[in-house]
Order: sequence, then structure tokens, then C-alpha cells
Amino acid sequence: MLFSRLTLSMILTAAAMPALAQRVEPFSLTPNQQKLDPFALTPNHLRRYTECMQLARSEPLKALPVAEKWKGEGGGLGARHCVAIAMFESGKFVPAATQLEAIERDMGADRPGVRAELLAQAGQAWMEANQAENAAAAQSRALDLKPTDVDLWVDRGLSYAAMRAWPRAISDFDRALRIEPDKVEILILRAAAWRNAGDPAKALADADRVLKRAPDHSEALLEHGFALLARGDRNAASADFTKVLKAVPQGSDAARRAELGLRGELPGVAPSPAASRPPNDPRKP
Repeated sequence: MLFSRLTLSMILTAAAMPALAQRVEPFSLTPNQQKLDPFALTPNHLRRYTECMQLARSEPLKALPVAEKWKGEGGGLGARHCVAIAMFESGKFVPAATQLEAIERDMGADRPGVRAELLAQAGQAWMEANQAENAAAAQSRALDLKPTDVDLWVDRGLSYAAMRAWPRAISDFDRALRIEPDKVEILILRAAAWRNAGDPAKALADADRVLKRAPDHSEALLEHGFALLARGDRNAASADFTKVLKAVPQGSDAARRAELGLRGELPGVAPSPAASRPPNDPRKP
């Protein structure tokens, strides 16, 4: 992924959920693949691209003029991608998203996998800009190119969750689970989505699937407790929250959410999600 992963708590439960993927890493290519990399056409180009991307991640404000200068010298897609990553890392999320989408368009019909990664990165940038509809649109185009990418289904599900389009979010988490059945993080996401959609029974079923394999999983216990609370079973819910409090550090986000549950309160759904992916690879802006 491109940037740091979405803060799931802000989207689904106002609680910290496990990070699922990091799409903002540089392309992972073999030497032979690097020869064909559209972002690194020559050994010198590859060197400059690598150096630029490293600078974009560590000192984005310093990297931006460097990347712009390289772009003016004919740096092509590599320079443009570095510009986009530097923009993202310096908090210029909308320009980063539009730049990433422009790079994808300019690649034409070639390299569908790389184009899907660029669109995934653009989706993350749109989410950082709190523009979930634009994020979902970019992710939908990415899924047309790479329909077997589990992270893309999760990403778009999170965008729909940010829009409170719960049936769509659940559908995307379903698709992700078809690719990676029983993946704990996705089950917890779907449980939270079911609860927010008003179906605590299905939320409990997903949380139970996780707890059968990992009885002490704090995120699953929290979601299990909130689902019980949503259906009115406060005593049983309190047992889950108490178990979490015994297992996590005092003052941690999980502890705060458990304390919220013990007070009989359900987490709200934050209207403005935050996104995160590291930038380097098209999965990271």
C-alpha cells in the first residue's frame, strides 16, 4: 500500500482495529523485472528513482523540488511518481491523488498490475483527504484491473464504511474473505460493519469465528462485546470488556474502548476517516 494504513477505528467503530496492509512500499522487483519497470527505464533512472523515493519518504518537503527538477529533466513516470509520493508525505493529499490517477491514465492499457497499484495509492490519498467517494471510485477502477487483490477489496470496503454504506462495505469484505477465508482482520472488520448495519447477530458470528481460533484476541473480544451490547446483553458484554482490560496496557486505545463498553456505550462512527499508507510503490502513493 501506499501510505500508512487506514485508521479503521475512525471508520468502523471509533476503535483501533488491526492494520491490514501497507501499500506504500516501493515496487518489489527482481533485477530482470526492473529492466522493464516503467518507473525505472535504465540503471541510472532506477538509481535516481530509488534515491528520490527514499527522500520522499524521509524528507518529503526536501524531496518535492528535487522530484520536480528531475521531472523537468525528463524523469518521466518515475519523477512524477516521486512527486506524488512527496506530496502525499507532506500532507498534500488531493494533489497526490490526482497526480497518481494522471500517471495511471498516461500509462494507457499497459501494465494493469502497476496501474491497479497506482489507483490503490490514489484511493489511499483520497481517504487521507476525507474524500471517501473519490477513494471508492479509484479503488473500483483498480479492482477492474486486479479483481483478485484482497487488499483492494478491503480498501474499498473501508471507503464504503466511511460513507456509512454498510451493505456495500459488507459485500466487499465478503469478497475479500472469499480470497482469504477466515482472515482474522477481515472478519473483525465485517463484524464491525454488521453491527453498524444493525445486525448484531451476524457481528457476533464473525467475532465468534475469530475467538474460536484466538480466544484472547483483544479486537475480537471488543467487537464481540459491542455486538452483545447492541443486542441488549450488557452483562455478557461486560465480561468481554473486563477480559480485554486485563490483557491490554492501561490507558491504551483498547483499554479506553473497553471502558466505554463497560459504561454501556457503543462506539460511534466517525464521519471523517483517516487513511494511511507509506508511499513508494503504487500501493503507497
